[in-house]
Amino acid sequence: MPQPHIVIDAKNVTLSLGSGAARVDILRGIDLEIARGESVALLGPSGSGKSSLMAVLSGLERASGGRIEVAGADFTALDEDGLAKARRGRIGIVLQAFHLLPTMTAHENVAVPLELAGEADAFPTAARELEAVRLGHRLTHYPVQLSGGEQQRVAIARAMAPQPEILFADEPTGNLDAKTGHAILDLLFDRQRDTGATLLVITHDPTLAERCGRVLEMMDGRIVRDTGR
Repeated sequence: MPQPHIVIDAKNVTLSLGSGAARVDILRGIDLEIARGESVALLGPSGSGKSSLMAVLSGLERASGGRIEVAGADFTALDEDGLAKARRGRIGIVLQAFHLLPTMTAHENVAVPLELAGEADAFPTAARELEAVRLGHRLTHYPVQLSGGEQQRVAIARAMAPQPEILFADEPTGNLDAKTGHAILDLLFDRQRDTGATLLVITHDPTLAERCGRVLEMMDGRIVRDTGR
């Protein structure tokens, strides 16, 4: 059993696609524990398995083998519907592409997922979260009316609004210029500190990795370096 302070507990996790001669092993026996409130950077070249590891740890994809427990939920035992329900409230995800709905305002982009999850005060909560990312003056603007940095702020607000225990970020500044990207990172770490969430961020940027308390490096589907050990 994982310790109470461990929010991600992965044992011998594998992920394979295809079968027989066409089988490709993407994750090869991942063992990983991440504690509540940690900030962890995941480094590695393209194809090393970083995004696949994030996908199985966040419940977006089912592992082929091993065991994964996330914030008290046994992801290994859940079907697709069960994983979707388990993510709700436990996990927030910020991606390189902002994935905002173009026909909805910033306020609606943050509030509607809360509303669909049964949050009674979805719109007031969304407004507060947009204030927290310094977009209180842009509630009624649509994505096309927002800069790239502002769109990523909305995406962060949407991810953080349910107050998840864990925030996953996959190259969150990949589509932004250096100055805007730096501001977004400041915001991401500020929100993590304010909420006490655990942060796992995928990056190619060593400077970003240095801002995290722990660095994992992947190669060929394995973790080859862990500064937390």
